[in-house]
Amino acid sequence: MPAWICETCAVQHGVSDTPPEVCAICDDERQYVGPQGQRFTTMEALAAGHAVVLRQEEPDLWGVGVEPAVAIGQRALLVRTDAGNVLWDCVPLLDQAARARIAELGGISAICMSHPHFYGSYVEYADAFDARVLIPRADAGWVRRPSPRVEHYDEVAEPVPGLTVARIGGHFDGASVLHWPAGADGRGVLLTGDTVQVVPDRGWVSFMWSYPNLIPLDEATIRDVARRVSQLRFERIYGGWWGRVVFEGGGPAVSRSAERYVERLRGARPPAGPPQPAPPPA
Repeated sequence: MPAWICETCAVQHGVSDTPPEVCAICDDERQYVGPQGQRFTTMEALAAGHAVVLRQEEPDLWGVGVEPAVAIGQRALLVRTDAGNVLWDCVPLLDQAARARIAELGGISAICMSHPHFYGSYVEYADAFDARVLIPRADAGWVRRPSPRVEHYDEVAEPVPGLTVARIGGHFDGASVLHWPAGADGRGVLLTGDTVQVVPDRGWVSFMWSYPNLIPLDEATIRDVARRVSQLRFERIYGGWWGRVVFEGGGPAVSRSAERYVERLRGARPPAGPPQPAPPPA
């Protein structure tokens, strides 16, 4: 029997003869059901037209994506350490080529996800590499495919020595980030999915309750997210898609982005237009 994969969010559900009637993750205001209604696919069907791709982002950090893109098009990240590798977030497909390449890179010791939209087919990856799966207790109800490999944590956990997964809340109650202090040549890296969204203007990030439906967060939650993130030391931020990276000044970028967000919530108006040209010299 197949384990059905939602075509809209790419989250794998439990094994059954027939697909579920609804994907609870998509039937929530933070996501959406596509215009053609609730539809499901399988790992085998995805493998017939898609492939997993791995690309090195920096030393000991590899992106794991699917081409052509599936659903919301996120990519995962594989962090390599001497204590074991951690897969951050997940994608819906695991094919033989990816399985072999990840094994060459040292396999996977633990899997952590930023939030339910990026759960993908984490059970397939965990079973393939005999990995632990760490999910915040606050999001336990969003799990669509249970597994005895899942371990719940409350605020912080250590998937392998030297890496920390921390709950920051916001987008989901259990929304989390992965802190990799050795990344960026020892200056620190934060992996965020879209719990802290890296925007096209790379000096900034953003935060939302719902991205596709453009529903904002409240001031208290934004300030709490920023406070939690400020406790971590990092220079670089990797978001949930290819190319979404804040290369330098990641900590200040989160702080000033939170302040800008709160200012707009309070009704502060940005400048009305471009600055006026300076008058010619006398």
